[in-house]
Amino acid sequence: MLRYLIAGESHGKALMAILEGLPSGLKVQKEGIDAELARRQAGYGRGARMQIEKDTVEIISGLHKGLTIGSPVGMLIQNKDFSIDRQAAITNPRPGHADLAGLLKYGFSDARPVLERASARETAARVAIGAVCKIFLAEFDITVSSKVLSIGGKTIKEEMRKIIDEAMRKKDSVGGSFEVAIRGVPVGLGSYVQPDRRLNARLAGAIMSVPGIKAIEFGLGLECAHRFGSRVHDAIYYSKANGYYRKTNNAGGIEGGISNGQDIIIRGYMKPIATLNKPLASVDIKTKKAMLASIQRADTCAVEAAGVVAESMTAFEIANCLLEKFGGDCLKDIQQAYCAYLKRISR
Repeated sequence: MLRYLIAGESHGKALMAILEGLPSGLKVQKEGIDAELARRQAGYGRGARMQIEKDTVEIISGLHKGLTIGSPVGMLIQNKDFSIDRQAAITNPRPGHADLAGLLKYGFSDARPVLERASARETAARVAIGAVCKIFLAEFDITVSSKVLSIGGKTIKEEMRKIIDEAMRKKDSVGGSFEVAIRGVPVGLGSYVQPDRRLNARLAGAIMSVPGIKAIEFGLGLECAHRFGSRVHDAIYYSKANGYYRKTNNAGGIEGGISNGQDIIIRGYMKPIATLNKPLASVDIKTKKAMLASIQRADTCAVEAAGVVAESMTAFEIANCLLEKFGGDCLKDIQQAYCAYLKRISR
């Protein structure tokens, strides 16, 4: 079983990530992780923080001569903007952020400790985790990718940029949607025997954990509710050359909580960034008087980056399901079990 822990604050010294459960014998290169971290920082509409940080990873444990050894893989991402103790207190919480709920929950008189951890800066550590999981999945010819579908309701690239520019001029923010595609997944990951083992439930939880994501859908998604069943379900065919196959993928690659061998297609919907340069109404938590919400450095749009983080979360879940099904402490053992399974189901 795979599991991970991440730690660190937005303006803290560093972000930390620990990934436990990888088998031995997997070749992991720092350059591949750094490339994924760079993708997270890209996208039109990103804020000034992306100009400060150039995220790179330091692998501090779990490898010997570039190969995993079965022990936890520890990773560190330094923050250039290490200034947490110099940051101003925040008593006027931002609507849409964790500020107010967090300070009430933990008993703070200042929202600064809340936003330092609730900040999407922590997703850099998650991308490092996901990058390693992608390396593992590549051993089984499984790939994970994402693309932006819309920004502010616009679906053409030039119009997406225009609406981001408009949001900048208005000192506002804008959200959008993205698609994650997982290709090469075999039949049989996940299970219907318990609710928490259903693959769609696990993937949904993983993507909904990404800051700002408000909704997701698989395959045909919401459109399923508007059609007859005969126009929703994917008919099954068989040929000696292809085995079982489908001509459509309305299910998005998952049926009954189990991968069905088709591409897993997920769409995520991200709300606009909560920090606005023309802030909404708020209340000072000390005086209880009305005032405008705090203004913090933030992106205007981060939908492309959210897609990259969602890739990482899905890569982790698929890798975890793969290990649950095929087990083993050594990569070669897992590969042998995987090949034997594919041979059995192809008969």
